[in-house]
Amino acid sequence: MLIASMNPCPCGYYGAKDKECICTRNQIDKYMNKISGPLLDRIDIHIEVEAVDYKNLENEEEEESSEEIRKRVNKARKIAYERYKEYGIYSNAKLTPDLINKYCKLGNEEKQILETAFTKLGFSARAYNRILKLARTIADLDNKENIELKHITEAIKYRDLDRKYWKN
Repeated sequence: MLIASMNPCPCGYYGAKDKECICTRNQIDKYMNKISGPLLDRIDIHIEVEAVDYKNLENEEEEESSEEIRKRVNKARKIAYERYKEYGIYSNAKLTPDLINKYCKLGNEEKQILETAFTKLGFSARAYNRILKLARTIADLDNKENIELKHITEAIKYRDLDRKYWKN
């Protein structure tokens, strides 16, 4: 598993809502090009995390506990393990193209939203398979047998940074 983070520019404020970036376009491009599009394309999930407002630090809303999250993740992992045990794999990340076709079937509405995203965002074939595998995982976490529209749209959202900052 790879987990990484980076700022959007040398000063860290490119794209921020509350602070102005002081970097030149050339500095930003040079900084962003330290991570190539093909490398980013091999990372399943990438999200932008905005700075937290001080007021939100004392949020009193009830959050899902770590224990509840752990139970949900373990249940999803068991679902995937049982689904793929005859193939000798244990997770959606290990799906081959044939298994993607078998276990990541989409309805017409889901196909249309995925096609629209690819047309507008210019995703690669590699991103297509990663989105489907991720949508399968999201559906498993939601305890759903089929990938639904909300699962495919969430998976697409986790792939938008490569086209926001890396416009290759």
